[in-house]
Amino acid sequence: MMMTSKTIDLLRNELPVEQESLFLSGDVKTGLVLVDVVNGFCTVGSGNLAPSQPDGQISEMVDESVRLARVFCEKKWPVFAFLDTHYPDVPEPPYPPHCISGTDESNLVPELQWLENETNVTLRRKDCIDGFLGSVEKDGSNVFVNWVKSNQIKNVLVLGICTDACVLDFVCSTLSARNRGFLAPLEDVIVYSRGCATYDFPVHVAKNIKDALPHPQDLMHHIGLFIAKGRGAKVVSGVSFGALKEP
Repeated sequence: MMMTSKTIDLLRNELPVEQESLFLSGDVKTGLVLVDVVNGFCTVGSGNLAPSQPDGQISEMVDESVRLARVFCEKKWPVFAFLDTHYPDVPEPPYPPHCISGTDESNLVPELQWLENETNVTLRRKDCIDGFLGSVEKDGSNVFVNWVKSNQIKNVLVLGICTDACVLDFVCSTLSARNRGFLAPLEDVIVYSRGCATYDFPVHVAKNIKDALPHPQDLMHHIGLFIAKGRGAKVVSGVSFGALKEP
């Protein structure tokens, strides 16, 4: 634990991630994107990739997702939620089976299930890490791209799990699509650090499992934020709301 703390401190000093505070007044059209806040990743004991015990970082991510989703829905601002969902006969290596279609693992956490009844919310089940690719339909259209365009979104605010996997891959693909002009009028992709989380798989556990890779939670969370910022995303440490305009 001591070595891990020293390593994280060193990483933060050598690879700092400057974070701002985001103030949403309603003047700029902002869409909220929730990435995989499902039982299979967030609820204790709910599958192979769920936490085995209460996890502070994941709990804070869920709480912040609920807080922001409440405000966005009260104001009828656009919300897009990805739900990781897989078929049992289609593996996703190197991960074990998880979030299988038809099971509760692939459903939103209980704190967010009310989103299913909100008219301003778009739910998208995806069977891959990258939600941008997971939004592609068989005819080549993209549900996420259409959501951005139809709502004339200028900023997307991204929360979810895992910071260094599904969140990061979605952010990077979205930035590339924006840079190529596929997402007009989108301008900024904003990652909320306290609204993101990743899992913990310590070295001492991984070394006893064949082909397993260690995944220290705080370290990988920071790396995910650092890479996202390096790709062009904005990273914020807080989100507040002002005198919001009525929709």
